[in-house]
Amino acid sequence: MREGEQQPSLLPRRSAVRSGLATGVSIVAVSGSAVVAGAYLAQKFGRDAETDGFLAAYGVYLVLSLAAQAFRLVLVPDLTRAAAEERLTAEFFSYVAAFLVMAAPACVLTLVLADTLGEVLTGNLPEESAKAAADALVWVVPAAFLQLLAAVAASALAAAHSYTVAAFGYAVGALTTLAIFIPLADSRGLVALAWGVFSNGAVAFTIPLLALLRYGHLRGRRRGGIAIAPRVWRLVRAAAVPLALQGLYVIALRGASGLGEGNQTSLTYAYLAAATLVAATASSLSLISSEPLTRRGIDSDSAAAHVVHASWVSLSLIGGAAGVFALVGGDLVHLALGSAFAGDVGEEVGNLVIFLAPWMVAQVAFSVTFPILFVLERPQILLPLAVGATIVHIFVTVGLRELWGLEGLAIALAVTTFGVIVVLMVGVSVRMLRLAAAGLARSALAVTAIVLVSFGLPALVVPTAAAAVIGVVLYVGALALLRPRGLVESWHYVRALHS
Repeated sequence: MREGEQQPSLLPRRSAVRSGLATGVSIVAVSGSAVVAGAYLAQKFGRDAETDGFLAAYGVYLVLSLAAQAFRLVLVPDLTRAAAEERLTAEFFSYVAAFLVMAAPACVLTLVLADTLGEVLTGNLPEESAKAAADALVWVVPAAFLQLLAAVAASALAAAHSYTVAAFGYAVGALTTLAIFIPLADSRGLVALAWGVFSNGAVAFTIPLLALLRYGHLRGRRRGGIAIAPRVWRLVRAAAVPLALQGLYVIALRGASGLGEGNQTSLTYAYLAAATLVAATASSLSLISSEPLTRRGIDSDSAAAHVVHASWVSLSLIGGAAGVFALVGGDLVHLALGSAFAGDVGEEVGNLVIFLAPWMVAQVAFSVTFPILFVLERPQILLPLAVGATIVHIFVTVGLRELWGLEGLAIALAVTTFGVIVVLMVGVSVRMLRLAAAGLARSALAVTAIVLVSFGLPALVVPTAAAAVIGVVLYVGALALLRPRGLVESWHYVRALHS
């Protein structure tokens, strides 16, 4: 690129609100597609040993695809610095090559060991569970790596100040999943959903890649060369904690298999609902904030403020959803998932979403804290933390499962995730931990109080369905009229992110 010549931009720089809205809508589309696919699966295939097996394999895909979103938080600071130094082309292809180096052997091993892996995932469940898991794994593992490649392309666009194209790619990919699964479910069975998520990954990667090529973001000076080994090491270190946290869910699924047939399916649907709420709020804010935070720089005080502000916005939305589930969660589950989830089963799934509320708070805090370590370039703690968290979680899971069954598994996820957040914040500074913990506690208590009043009082005098509707109105009205100081400050903070 000649001196004085500027790299073209896909779009004029937009405000953080617009960028966050586009990213949030795409995440809702992705998560919504998963919810619709899950609901259709439940309506059509019910809740049995075969669905347990398929959803155990689908859990592996969830782990890697949700980790792909976390990778975006890691990649954006690197690619932003590379763009400023005219190294974006080399950095982009280095990361793509690094992912391919990891993906190729993983996909081959999955193909060769599919039957064994299916048995490991399903434990003592019947043989049809292991077979369903094996059939799905050979598709969902490559699909997950395509999502990782899509994360690289989306991060490169973010470094060029563009979020809309990647958001569009993710949304179209999500719709592709449904376009393949629903028509083919009758003739091909559960594996049609695995084909759908594979196509989803291909679309989500192709659209931002074509945009990068079309607008010349990969035609810049190739300074620095393509270095694969350093990127593989950086990705391994960066991936450690996100994969470990998603691995906690796989451990929980494995724990659910010991509680009897159908429990893995119930936990999967509750986790999907909870993860959707987190992804649509905190994840979108984290994705649009890494680039401006890298440009402007942060210290312990501003890092703590960022965590608290981003969390306020997310927790206010999650609080309202939790209030609705507390009153009519079982009815919503029955309506969405069909007769196999009526009665006690639907109530169980709805209750699990409530028990996952502390995990949602913890995951919100993690989503906005994790990228700060890469903005500040302090990732040394991540590998030992990932190993330690995984080991600790096994014991926490076993202990709490024995005490409270499925609900204990949900609580275990929160306990370990909060422990990870404490270590991450200490990795920045003890001052950040103190300031962020105090701010998060105030936010969570304020939201909880408004939820209890808004939904609890109507539930005392009217039927639960009516109480849920009234509760939503009161909750939104309380936020609008009371205008909690933390929420107002958070809104102003988010609007100013890209200024």
